Amino acid sequence: MTDTTAPRRTRHRDALAALALAQFICSFAGSNMNVMINDISEDLDTTVQGVQVAITVFLLVMAALMVPGGKVTDRYGRKRCFIAGLAVYAVGALLSAAAPGLGVLILGNSILEGVGTALLIPPVYILTTLLHRDAVSRARAFGVVMALGGLGAAAGPLIGGLITTAISWRAAFVFQALVIAVIIWLSRGMADPLPPDPTRSLDVTGTVLSAVGLVLVVTGILAADDSLWLMLGLLAAGALVLALFFRSVRAKEASGREPLLSLSLFRNRTSDIGLVTQNIQWLILMGTSFTVAAYLQVVRHYDAIRTGVVFTAATLGLLLTSLSAKRLASRHSPRTLVMAGFAVSVAGIVLLVAMAAAFSTAWAFVPGLVLIGLGLGAMLTPSVTVVQSSFPEEQQGEISGLSRCVSNLGSSFGTAVAGTILVSGLTKGAYATAMITLAVIGVGGLAAAARLPRGSRPGEPGAGGTA
Repeated sequence: MTDTTAPRRTRHRDALAALALAQFICSFAGSNMNVMINDISEDLDTTVQGVQVAITVFLLVMAALMVPGGKVTDRYGRKRCFIAGLAVYAVGALLSAAAPGLGVLILGNSILEGVGTALLIPPVYILTTLLHRDAVSRARAFGVVMALGGLGAAAGPLIGGLITTAISWRAAFVFQALVIAVIIWLSRGMADPLPPDPTRSLDVTGTVLSAVGLVLVVTGILAADDSLWLMLGLLAAGALVLALFFRSVRAKEASGREPLLSLSLFRNRTSDIGLVTQNIQWLILMGTSFTVAAYLQVVRHYDAIRTGVVFTAATLGLLLTSLSAKRLASRHSPRTLVMAGFAVSVAGIVLLVAMAAAFSTAWAFVPGLVLIGLGLGAMLTPSVTVVQSSFPEEQQGEISGLSRCVSNLGSSFGTAVAGTILVSGLTKGAYATAMITLAVIGVGGLAAAARLPRGSRPGEPGAGGTA
């Protein structure tokens, strides 16, 4: 009698490896450019602010298109969109590697890689949920995916620094394309648990309004160092467009049509709080990454490899707690883990600022970065599982897109807010101001986490209350 269990396990393992690697490379892309600031600006004859804009636009494109990406996933199938997203991403990576100027780099990295990520990330979370039916295996799978995602963001500066110093910053984009090729190969036996639904419609009006609104808000933040009135005008315009978006959603729901985003997703109290904590976690991670990397290179004149080595401290801290996600989840509630994560991260930021002011050596950054990594690693997985487990399978496409949108919006906010403070005056004072701003936001995240239900585990009764 033929044993079909082993091949099935192998396909399952390959599928999880592909999904986790996809999350890794997308997170890596958001942070590895931080250590290339000097190299890119000199090679492409641009400025630190030009590189900051490229990084922020990449994160913003992901955020703006993540919810539509989830809708497209439902319509055309999860695996099909996953592969299509990988292909678009690879083209963007290769175009970035050959970029003759900042404009082409933004087209390849910020636009094409951003669009590819928006197509492939929703399937990562939907497939992880659907391929792992029981709570234990699902928690383990999300732990792997989130660990690789956090590792990509935290290790991006180190890997990017090594490649930039040994070869060129352009080789870092070739590396991304090679990883995409590996992911496609691992995905060859992946099965889509649910058939595509061609009857699902895409809310084009909602897509345009939401994307324009988010772009205006983030652009307003980036304009802060140029003109206060321009910043306020862009922020007000963004708020107005987003208000029109939600008005459009209500009108479509009232008429029985399918909007881009159902307002019912915001009526789950636990999920709402989980989304807030996700946003702030990635804001802290990407804001810290850009601010510290820019400060080390521009103010202290570190090269790419030395900057990347400093960030190894955050990588190790994040790895330690991320890979312990399953054990931590079995002993502590999501509320406890997320609150502890924010408390440790804020303490790390305060220590980072204090020691950088007191000492001139690179070692002064290590203790603070270790604490930030430990804190973020402890809470990334609980926040995601709280949100995903608060909704039934038929809503996984929508909530996955919203979840990734919120996280990537946090990343773009982090780079925009902290980076704008820093590039407005690259001094020790600007650095401390940027980091203290992140710490204050982290305290807000701690306050939000305190409102999560006590003692409940994802998927247990009480994990998803209605507001």
